[in-house]
Amino acid sequence: MSDCCRPNTAAKTKQICPECGSMCKSVGMPTLYHQVRFPENQALIIDNYYYCPAKTCSMAYFSNAGNSIPKQHLRSYRAIQNDALCYCFDIDAEQYLSALKDHRAEPIKAFVMQRTQAGECACEIRNPSGQCCLANFKRLENE
Repeated sequence: MSDCCRPNTAAKTKQICPECGSMCKSVGMPTLYHQVRFPENQALIIDNYYYCPAKTCSMAYFSNAGNSIPKQHLRSYRAIQNDALCYCFDIDAEQYLSALKDHRAEPIKAFVMQRTQAGECACEIRNPSGQCCLANFKRLENE
């Protein structure tokens, strides 16, 4: 399993988004370096950043020092707008919800779990939150 999907003993810190008021979790610099497009990624200031998951918010990352990065500067901007469920294997929420309705969801989830267990996911750099995507499947199943 990739390190990003292993249980994390280090607690994620949280902050309120200064733009929309959503609760945001901390994210590592490797995520920012891979998510922020060129040339903006060349000017990133090393800091403790937080990711705003609110789809309607234009802010992607912000820091306590006042550094901010808009979602339009992310490689995954379109995927965010299309409700990406799994950034590693290009599965969106609409596709998975349709599969749940038609009782075809289990092989999709099994595929992602198998690839994750084989260490073939890259959530830390592909998911703008830097977190494992597996929880997203369970969240949709419970809605």
